[in-house]
Amino acid sequence: MQIIDGKAVSAAVRDRIKAEVLELKSKGKQTGLAVIIVGEDPASKVYVSNKKKGCEQVGINSFEYALPEETTTEELLTLIGELNNDDKVDGILCQLPLPKHIDEQTVINSIVPEKDVDAFHPTNTGHIMIGDYSFLPCTPAGIIEMLNFYNIEISGKECVVIGRSNIVGKPMAMLLLQNSGTVTVCHSKTADLSDVTKRADILVSAVGKANFVTAEMVKDGAVVIDVGMNRNAEGKLCGDVDFEAVKDKCSFITPVPGGVGPMTITMLLNNTLTASKNRIK
Repeated sequence: MQIIDGKAVSAAVRDRIKAEVLELKSKGKQTGLAVIIVGEDPASKVYVSNKKKGCEQVGINSFEYALPEETTTEELLTLIGELNNDDKVDGILCQLPLPKHIDEQTVINSIVPEKDVDAFHPTNTGHIMIGDYSFLPCTPAGIIEMLNFYNIEISGKECVVIGRSNIVGKPMAMLLLQNSGTVTVCHSKTADLSDVTKRADILVSAVGKANFVTAEMVKDGAVVIDVGMNRNAEGKLCGDVDFEAVKDKCSFITPVPGGVGPMTITMLLNNTLTASKNRIK
């Protein structure tokens, strides 16, 4: 069994991003990311802080807009409209979840597709579906990057994704399919879940339930990718996969923390760089 080290893969990708950002700077082009956060959600604040640090590390200018909880949808749309037209900004990210009174989909739709570095806009989602995309959602893109880094073959393999969210499950299935995997997507209505997961050469779990994937659900020699970020009964950070029970059955496995997590922000930086290069073209 080999542990997939998300920190090591992330560091390698960030080194490449940093070199390309520097090259653009030498030609007079700064790269900029605008991050909007509404309200006081503690987890969101941590994510935004990490994104800011990531930008600093690779030389991307970051512009942070921290708005109060009572911000209206209209006020938020006005800000996004200004950022859509701001030449210093290559990418716009609105940290989710938003307060309940703000219409999330309206906000996502208001970011112009070429600055939508989360790749949540319907236009970008459509491009992912047909395979001619500029950006990919950050977590699935990070997973493909990790598989490639460890020379894990996707083509011809049985791939199972647990979870069908628009952020991870669905785009993950699309990317595995585009890499010639044979893909099954499981969800809360799947009958005999473990019968399906036991077929997987590559198993990706994105359900958000601590220790949901047990050893009985995993085929010997499988590659197990754990997207979950949960707290167990003791309050300790853990994934969807019962790591201790599953690890001896795997050929490769991602830990939590230190697996998929570091890749998500790295791929956001990569998308911002791509947006910058596209705008130059």
